[in-house]
Amino acid sequence: MKHLRTALNGLALICIAGLTACATPGPQGLQAAAAGCADNEITAEQLVGTWRVSLSGQPGSWTLVLRPHPEHEGSLRGALMQNPQHYAVAADLEDGEFTMEESRDGQRIAATWLGKVQAGSCGQRIAGERQDSTGAAERFEMRSERLR
Repeated sequence: MKHLRTALNGLALICIAGLTACATPGPQGLQAAAAGCADNEITAEQLVGTWRVSLSGQPGSWTLVLRPHPEHEGSLRGALMQNPQHYAVAADLEDGEFTMEESRDGQRIAATWLGKVQAGSCGQRIAGERQDSTGAAERFEMRSERLR
């Protein structure tokens, strides 16, 4: 019985250590935390991941997945999805200013997104305006689905 209790205690410590490691921010997170999460110091690399996007006047939300752009260092590429719609995007972040181009056919820009990292969000929220190719504009809000 004593050996079983010792083994279970050891297993519990391993599990706790694993959970702590998962909750520990990576190098970019540490840099942002060390810098006090200054909005103008958030990098494009810190936006990599899955986002929930809301557009004013539209029911439901979209899923945005951003990854490092394979051809342009410091830029992002990904997909904006809401079944059955699936659009290619390319994005940049500079001094807290977010820019994203949306394409329906992979060739032409269908909409441009301009936004700002929200103050105090440590890069977890971006809000701004999406303007389509006809000039129609609507507000958007993006929320990161990363662990906080």
